[in-house]
Amino acid sequence: MTPVAAEKQELKNKQSFNPFYSPSITDDGNDQYKYAQYKVPHISGPSWEPLKELNVIDRGLGADPEKRNLLSVASRVIITLTPTIGTELHGIDLRQLSDIQKDELSLLVAERGVVFLRNQDINIHEQLDLARYWGPLHRHATTPIPKEPGLEEVHVVYNDSSRRPDSTAFSKLELWHSDVSYELQPPSTTSLKMLTGPESGGDTLWSSSYALYSSLSPGLQTYLEGLRAVHSAVTQADGSHAAGLPVRREPIESVHPVVRVHPATGWKSVYVNPGFTRRILDVPKAESDAILAFLYSQISENHDFHVRFKWQPNDVAIWDNRAVTHSATFDFWPATRHALRATPHGERPISVADYERTTGKSARDRQVDLWERQGVVLPEQKRDLPQARGYND
Repeated sequence: MTPVAAEKQELKNKQSFNPFYSPSITDDGNDQYKYAQYKVPHISGPSWEPLKELNVIDRGLGADPEKRNLLSVASRVIITLTPTIGTELHGIDLRQLSDIQKDELSLLVAERGVVFLRNQDINIHEQLDLARYWGPLHRHATTPIPKEPGLEEVHVVYNDSSRRPDSTAFSKLELWHSDVSYELQPPSTTSLKMLTGPESGGDTLWSSSYALYSSLSPGLQTYLEGLRAVHSAVTQADGSHAAGLPVRREPIESVHPVVRVHPATGWKSVYVNPGFTRRILDVPKAESDAILAFLYSQISENHDFHVRFKWQPNDVAIWDNRAVTHSATFDFWPATRHALRATPHGERPISVADYERTTGKSARDRQVDLWERQGVVLPEQKRDLPQARGYND
């Protein structure tokens, strides 16, 4: 074997995989851990049929825009975590919500991107029931299944001292994602409950995809509205195989509009993410790479789009995967961080043109829509090059 071939083989043997795509099957061996039934995975499992198109109607469509039934029971409402994204509700017990309140919560999440509720006693079965109200539940093809029976629809988020993140295997940019956006009908109103967390660190950040769209020039907005992108499950499936985990459903690639419209708000959002979007169709590769690199940098670097949440045990975050991307921080090793996610399917992403054609409504820029509701008079935006000024006498 030549030196070059030997070096390539050595690199192949030592290949490390992004932990975002390669779930851990390691364990610190603490059998007395309070939530052990949700930690120890089954590393074998059933094979699942390909997903079929599902009938999903967004619950926020019929909700009271003022959300009176929901907010009237809140002891305190914080709606300015940032002007763009994030609301924290107090005094609400997720186990006690009526269907009307669930509809209004869905709409609030759709509008604000993510809603936080502290110290919730909801258990995983109740969390699944709540998520199921918003849509058919997604079963992840590569997530380890908890030891407790009947929880195939749970996505386990777990890391302890036995697994130290390898900074040579991934960049922080790659961790930004919208959950399983490669599915034909990606998730909608998604919830995560923190069971165990570090005293500090392990925060989650969310970035508003509405705000990203609003920040762009009119010309770029229009251009992106006509594009479609490929979202792929292949790398995640490969990473699961590399970690010794099963892939229960064949990985797929789906094509989604680069700008989608939320059915309940009518707002436009940029629907790409570093985790799963691979390329933009029908443009030169160099152009696709440049556009995606720009959008990814805005997702991860523009703090005007962000909200950051410091978790405590029993906290719940509910976010709309159609309107935000998110990323966890891996700064807490060797502490344990353990959470459970419930993930309902949404509708198939719809482009601006298809939304307006099928609904007869105009899709809106969130920021412009809110300013108009507030009576803010906006200067006319000029799409042409500025003209030389003449005399006005």
